[in-house]
Amino acid sequence: MKLIILSGRSGSGKTTALQALEDLGHYCVDNLPLGLVPTLAEQLQREEHHIDRIAVGIDARNLPHQLSDFPAILEQAKALMACEVVFLDAADDTLLKRFSSTRRKHPLSNENLSLVEAIEREGKMLSSIHALADLVIDTSNLDVHSLRDMIRDRVVKRRGKLSLLIESFAYKRGVPLDADLVFDVRVLPNPYWHLELRPLNGRDEPVRAYLDEQEASVLMLNDISRFLIDWLPRYEKNDRTYMTVAIGCTGGQHRSVYMVEALLARLSGLGLDIQHRHLELGP
Repeated sequence: MKLIILSGRSGSGKTTALQALEDLGHYCVDNLPLGLVPTLAEQLQREEHHIDRIAVGIDARNLPHQLSDFPAILEQAKALMACEVVFLDAADDTLLKRFSSTRRKHPLSNENLSLVEAIEREGKMLSSIHALADLVIDTSNLDVHSLRDMIRDRVVKRRGKLSLLIESFAYKRGVPLDADLVFDVRVLPNPYWHLELRPLNGRDEPVRAYLDEQEASVLMLNDISRFLIDWLPRYEKNDRTYMTVAIGCTGGQHRSVYMVEALLARLSGLGLDIQHRHLELGP
């Protein structure tokens, strides 16, 4: 039996993620008072049923003192069954746009608290959950379908081994919120300055061929792959279940995409659950 505690700031996609888990066979409870999580786990352990996967949605509508007591509550739940904490988040400006476009009211906003202030306060209220999350998913660049796919591939289909996501990103948009390790490849020669390569991306053969010819590209690929090959097994032995490696360049089109694709080829023999995404290229 396994329990997934799903949390995140309002507007980050928690409802979509919980629905995805339900569609994938989880017994789901939304907005359960946090203090009742161990009680639910204990009750399900006692009952004779065929439920072996449970997901509980937790948000800022919980009692404040229970949110601050999350570390102790999590330990109680872990004493009863296997638990994973998944936290969804998005950039503040993304959350603002989502609430503005849907015209939904933030659960914490009122006549004395603006939307901006409510988003900030919610982040502080959920900080104890965020700090203990096994997996943080940045949904800033994810649509509903991509988020459902990520929940399916990273959470539900994980085979008990370390789940590794390697993603490319653009520094001009900021470092992804879910990154555990970040590598900056802006030091490499930039294909953008070659007019024939500018409209292409790092998955296209002309860009790959250009960067393969650069000594710096080879050295950096060797160094990053060696670091990951040496240290990922140690993270796994230290009970890490998820890792997100972010590779960034200026625009997220050429060098970072090239490096992600090259790392995938290098790491494919490690026996890990490896996925990748390119934040600037879309699905």
